[in-house]
Amino acid sequence: MLISIVNVSRGALGDEDLQQVIRAINRQIAGDFEPYWSFGATLRLEGAAGVRPRRNTLPEMRGDALIYVWDKIDVEDALGYHDRNNNGIPFGIVSLNECRKAGDSWTATLSHEALELLGDPEGNLLVRGPHPGDRRRTVFHWFEMCDAVQGETYAIDGIDLSNFVLPSYFARGDAPGARNDFLGRPYEGMVLPAFGINPGGYVGFYDPEKKSDTTFAREHDVAARAVIARKDRARLGRGWRRKHGNSGNRTRIAR
Repeated sequence: MLISIVNVSRGALGDEDLQQVIRAINRQIAGDFEPYWSFGATLRLEGAAGVRPRRNTLPEMRGDALIYVWDKIDVEDALGYHDRNNNGIPFGIVSLNECRKAGDSWTATLSHEALELLGDPEGNLLVRGPHPGDRRRTVFHWFEMCDAVQGETYAIDGIDLSNFVLPSYFARGDAPGARNDFLGRPYEGMVLPAFGINPGGYVGFYDPEKKSDTTFAREHDVAARAVIARKDRARLGRGWRRKHGNSGNRTRIAR
């Protein structure tokens, strides 16, 4: 998979600096992500065809998907999101300004968007698993690479990148010795369980009992609930789309 990256930040970010971030994310995909998932992608910087994203036509795309790095954002309260346009072509937008205002790393947001475009470019994959609040019940989890470990980053070449889950995360039951996320950070002596959530993270799923989508975070996790609140205000997410229709075809906010 080839993901075109386009800089429309109007001088807020130079192409030379963006190339360093792209190089780090390509190293992340090739060295960290692909050995576990057995599929990968390459990010490549393309020239801008205008001064703002053109979602309907994506004229700069030279591969399979496209991510714009912009100083602004076209969805209020969103740091970044990924979507598909009217022709079904996957794309994303990362906002430098919104990430800065929220105190979040835009490089980790770009990493997050790239990994999720790679894992589920159409935003329509579901995995059967336990309800995070009642593991006796079965729901259908969104196939997200980074949401459950949303609050965790690590560095390559000094550049902050997003943590991500591993294939065993989506397995029913915990296999002895299985790793469920790349970093494997313990919290209160426990690492991330299958279909679990780390501090700062959240998960989304379709609940067949209620016949609706929902986004779930730990009860007292202020950071994760702030992300979900931004998502709701921005009218992004699978749950919002199914309740209110495909307004703007927006798939979900990443950070």
